[in-house]
Amino acid sequence: MKDSKIIILVVSILVCEMAGFIGSIFTVPAVSTWYQTLNKPTINPPSWIFGVVWTTLFLLMGISLFLIWTDKGADKNLKKKAVWLFIWQFVLNIWWSVIFFGMQLPFYAFIEIIVLWLAILLTIIYFSRISILSGILLIPYILWVSFASILNFLIWKLN
Repeated sequence: MKDSKIIILVVSILVCEMAGFIGSIFTVPAVSTWYQTLNKPTINPPSWIFGVVWTTLFLLMGISLFLIWTDKGADKNLKKKAVWLFIWQFVLNIWWSVIFFGMQLPFYAFIEIIVLWLAILLTIIYFSRISILSGILLIPYILWVSFASILNFLIWKLN
């Protein structure tokens, strides 16, 4: 791999991992305080699982973005739409942490995570049109957000 491609790969991954860092600014203080007071469903995993899963998902997102960014054969308009969808879902991902943990509003976070899920689906569709592998790398992300949506809904209903 050329040096420039390695740099693009590293930047893609770091940008995605930044979402986790930004989200943690709102999540970490609430996990040991507000979140502990909530009634949670039996399907709620231990807290440490979330960090491992999200770090892995952001890594996969970064690799997926890299594949799109470096694809030279893609239609420029399609690539532009795909990247904008990625950015949109990326921002929505961060906003969920702000709404759920920062603002402590599970109902509104649930509404937001549904929009996030749709944005991820659209991103997968558009990324897959450019690179099948890129779309496949986002499947664990949408599966986890599907689970997180159910968890978010149940926490809202229980509280």
